[in-house]
Amino acid sequence: MSTTGEYGLPEGQLSLSGPVVRPEPGTLPIRGDLAHIALADRYLVAAYVVPVVREIGPAGAPLLINPRDDAEAVTLLEAGTRFEALDYAGDWCWGCVGPDGPSGYLRTALLA
Repeated sequence: MSTTGEYGLPEGQLSLSGPVVRPEPGTLPIRGDLAHIALADRYLVAAYVVPVVREIGPAGAPLLINPRDDAEAVTLLEAGTRFEALDYAGDWCWGCVGPDGPSGYLRTALLA
């Protein structure tokens, strides 16, 4: 596992310019508490994360809207798909395919 050098810190002055529509769950990698570093110039959250690039294991993995086995699937990720891990909690990993999504949860054991 290694961090990616693809995403740098935003440049220039960051500011709030009015209300921002929060994206639908499963789309952009943003939650109430954190977001992908590439979204720092568009969304205000408590913390921004530089992703750790992982790979989906040989069985593939459903990307879920919530960290529950019975949650709605956002998509099915095929074996070998690049996955950007942003947060780990217990047996679950939250992340995305890229800063434009999709995003969601998968079981950590399904990562290579």
